[in-house]
Order: sequence, then structure tokens, then C-alpha cells
Amino acid sequence: MILGPDKSKLSKRHGATALLDYRDKGYLPEAMANFLALLGWSPGDGREKLSKEEMIEEFSLEGVGKRGSVFDEAKLEWLNGLYIKELPPEHLFDRVLPFWERSGFVRPEELDGRRDWLLKLLELLRERAKKLTDFAEGAEYFFRDPEDYDPQGQKKHWKDRRQTAERLRLLRDRLAELEDFDETSVESATRGLAEELGISAAKLIHPTRLAVSGRTFGPGLFEMLALLGKETVLRRLDRAIEFLEG
Repeated sequence: MILGPDKSKLSKRHGATALLDYRDKGYLPEAMANFLALLGWSPGDGREKLSKEEMIEEFSLEGVGKRGSVFDEAKLEWLNGLYIKELPPEHLFDRVLPFWERSGFVRPEELDGRRDWLLKLLELLRERAKKLTDFAEGAEYFFRDPEDYDPQGQKKHWKDRRQTAERLRLLRDRLAELEDFDETSVESATRGLAEELGISAAKLIHPTRLAVSGRTFGPGLFEMLALLGKETVLRRLDRAIEFLEG
């Protein structure tokens, strides 16, 4: 018997129950097969991530338990994240693309011209992703300018709006002077300005992240800015400065 987290019989009230529902939620078939194989069975050596070949080779009825097994989606999500981290970039790209298309971020006719950039984005987001949906839900600001800014982030990182606007303008001008808008150059410019202002780099990094993405979390700021590109970053900083001064 497969049980829900509350140890009762698994049912629809526990969430998705059909395999296709889990596919649509961003779970990989390899991870799901691995997870289901370990419901009520164990290879006996503590391993939790097993390939199909390993499961076939290791399976025995002696390893099957008599008790009901809890369907722990948190564990499935963790296991899915491991599989995501190990997929070759091109294979992962094929899995993520339908979620980007469904969100309206990418159109099929644009793929040839954007593939290299999308692969870089994929690698930037991969480290934090647990499900394929994470590549869409956490990526909107890479495709569209943020429409608003996280309210809690404003309270924490934009407390002094005038001072924040002044610092962002200084950073904006510093970034505008860069010939090479790569991760190293962006980081050097940001940390150099922070040192000149006599503040910690974090007091520039967090307000800038909020200005450019509308969020308070995500991949490394310098990698993010480099991938977004100079024109986009400057435009978003200008908009945030206008918002702060408004």
C-alpha cells in the first residue's frame, strides 16, 4: 500500500496522483521511475539514486518490505534535482523548452537565433532547480522587464530611497563605461564602486538585484547581469532609479 504523508491511503486529496500530472509539474521520468522503485523496496546498501540498469541488477524480493510506503514528494523533488544536475545540457534543454514555450518566453521560430543564449541561461539556473518548472517560474525576468519590485525587498534593501537611487545611478554610469560587459568586468566595477563609497559590496549587490530582476534571490548577480546584457541592465537600472525618485 502506498500512503500519503499523513500515513493514510494515497488519494487525490494528497495532490497529483496520475503520472502525467507529475510530468506536468516538472518531474523527469528517470527520477520518477527511481523514486517509485524505492517505494517498498531497497537495494540494502543505503543508495537512493539508481539507474534503470542498477535497479534491474539489484532487485530481489528479499529487499521488498511488508509495510506500506509513504509517498514523500519532498524526497521525489530532491531526487529530481539530482537528475537535473546530471543531464547533459542539450538533453536538459529539450526537457525545459516546452515549459519555456508554455510560459510564452520562447517561440519555435526564435530558437535558431537564441539557442546559445538559452543554453547559458539553462546552466545559470540549473544549480538551484529541483523541477523543470523552476526553469520557467524562476526565469521570467530574463525574458521580460520586471513590472514591480518585491515589497519586502524594498523595505529591506531600498529603505533610504534617495540614497539608493544615488548609488544605483553611480553604478549605472560605471557599468555604461564598460567595453566588455562580462562577469569579471561587472564584478570589478561593482566592488570597486562599493569600495570608493566606503560600503560593503552587499549594499550595492542587493539593491541592484532588486532593481534588475524585481526579486531578492536568484543566481549570482554578476553572472545574471552579464547574461542579461548591457542594454537591458542599463534600461532596468534607469527604470528603478525613476521609481525610487518618483
